[in-house]
Amino acid sequence: MRESEITGDWREGETDAVAGENNREGQNGEPAGRNSDYGGKKGSFFKELIVYAVIIVLCVTIVPRYVVQRTQVSGISMMKTLEDEESLLVEKVSYYFNNPSRFDIITFYPRGRDHEEYYIKRVIGLPGETVQITGNTIYINGRVLEEHYGREAMEDGGIAEEPIKLGKDEFFVLGDNRNDSIDSRSEEVGIVKKENIDGHAILRIYPFSKFGTIQNKNS
Repeated sequence: MRESEITGDWREGETDAVAGENNREGQNGEPAGRNSDYGGKKGSFFKELIVYAVIIVLCVTIVPRYVVQRTQVSGISMMKTLEDEESLLVEKVSYYFNNPSRFDIITFYPRGRDHEEYYIKRVIGLPGETVQITGNTIYINGRVLEEHYGREAMEDGGIAEEPIKLGKDEFFVLGDNRNDSIDSRSEEVGIVKKENIDGHAILRIYPFSKFGTIQNKNS
């Protein structure tokens, strides 16, 4: 039966009956209409919960992979700049658009991204340059590189005792603790391709007593 027919068949006395239905209390002693409000609030709560869950998943998966990540130093190859077990923040965005600069401290995968192990070293040689190490001296394109990161005189130039010509998107890296570092002087690591560079170490967050930016400029 259509609504117009209901209106047409209205009889005296039905107004109170309808009003009575609208104001009838539920079994809990509350107006029946309140149950529908509760259902709406409950649905809204679950929608918000889903949104927050999605945001958390993105923060846990996307942000560490593509934006910024906490990492921990393992070993002494970067002493005295970085100590064993210090915690750092590594940003990953800038290298999407630019190459690492000389003296940047980078994290990279020496055997490719298919392997979980990654190293942290300092960039010394840039794409297109020729690197050679003679004694304790680093030469870039035949000129002495002035830098003060090495804590002591190098005992071994490794494969860099002969000139190494870096190709496009290739970098030469060293640990600051030159005599206790496996780096580009070693055939195990060799030159580092940009595709295997993961990020740029920018901030020391632990220990708190040493909290602050990391030295990436020659001094």
